[in-house]
Amino acid sequence: MVNMASSTVPTKKSHKMNLISVHERSQSLDNVAKMMDEYSDEDEDFQIPDEEAYIIEQETRRVAFEEEPVVEIDLSCFSGNLRRDDNENSRDCWKISDGNNFKLRSKRFCYDKSKMPGGKPLMDLVAVDWFKDTKRMDHVARRVGCAAQVASQKGQFCLVFNLQVPGSTNYSMVFYFVTKELAAGSLLQRFVDGDDEFRNSRMKLIPSVPKGSWIVRQSVGSTPCLLGKAVDCNYIRGANYLEVDVDIGSSTVANGVLGLVVGVITSLVVDMAFLVQANTTEELPERLIGAVRVSHLELKSAIVPKLEPDPEP
Repeated sequence: MVNMASSTVPTKKSHKMNLISVHERSQSLDNVAKMMDEYSDEDEDFQIPDEEAYIIEQETRRVAFEEEPVVEIDLSCFSGNLRRDDNENSRDCWKISDGNNFKLRSKRFCYDKSKMPGGKPLMDLVAVDWFKDTKRMDHVARRVGCAAQVASQKGQFCLVFNLQVPGSTNYSMVFYFVTKELAAGSLLQRFVDGDDEFRNSRMKLIPSVPKGSWIVRQSVGSTPCLLGKAVDCNYIRGANYLEVDVDIGSSTVANGVLGLVVGVITSLVVDMAFLVQANTTEELPERLIGAVRVSHLELKSAIVPKLEPDPEP
């Protein structure tokens, strides 16, 4: 013990310096995280107009927004294989996440970079599917009886997000957002009918892990991410739907984070919000497409979907 003690004496100063170095690195990481939160959703792309004209225009938009009619959708006709359960302590299920948990660009974002709670989404999350297969599952909206097909039969529009998880077994988590119709000229309508370059530059995901291990929460973070710039996205436009296939395995960083998440997925509660990024004052304030919470997911609950082959072009 004496020898051990004496051998450590000369290193006390270096140990203290190491602690300081670790603290400084931690502060640097915090600063980087703050910078990422400011710039990850392409704040520098925002186009600043004349302020007086902006105020008049935004007041007009505010009145129109407050008078926006609420259109109810009958949710009973939609179903997915992952069950919905609004109980906070439920497992292997999904629920609608409170939009106010996410911060979006406010109507004055171009002047003060202010953000606001997300509020009520533009679309209704009607179903969630949890799939597995030996190969990657593309264009799942073509599956007979899925929520996208049901919505199409009712003359409604469905936006489908297919998050593809690679591995020895491939998984897909599929979210179906439905609305009666797309507002002509709206940012959402322009995204749906735009080209892939426009879609990749605007499709935004805000993640959050309210419950889980520290390392997973730090790895996932809550920084807004432009999906089309981070990973490969494939867009399939149907008669009354748009499917976004998000290949998480196409990014080394995303795949690394995913490796952490899958290993402890049963202990996690994950929130995700989807929206189209606003880059001009005419597009403000930002609006959520929708938000979802997935709780304590079980890999064994995923099913193999029956997918009809795509028709020949």
